[in-house]
Amino acid sequence: MCSQVLQIDPKIRFASVYNEWAEHIAGGMQEGLDTHLPERITHETVNQAILRWNSRKKMGEWVGKAKYSMAEYEKVKRFTFYLDKSDLLLVSMEPDTDHVSFVSRIQKILEENSSS
Repeated sequence: MCSQVLQIDPKIRFASVYNEWAEHIAGGMQEGLDTHLPERITHETVNQAILRWNSRKKMGEWVGKAKYSMAEYEKVKRFTFYLDKSDLLLVSMEPDTDHVSFVSRIQKILEENSSS
């Protein structure tokens, strides 16, 4: 799944799956690119994403299941997609990327992978 996401466009920098304990399950950086974050900070941001995901799960009873969240920084756009009860797909892309079309393509990949 992560390789499918990375193949959408070279402007997608990173696609990785993490479990509820912030353990890296699959994926990584687009070939030839370096990460903006040190490993320790990446781990912290994964932990923060998990906390926010748990908060969004609680709200789901009233507003429906969260599909994804997004943060835009000067150097990157960062997305969190909710895969199931405990796993997250983190995706980052270049800041000048038209993320709307990419989000729908990523969601299609997620749907295809969840039904297989």
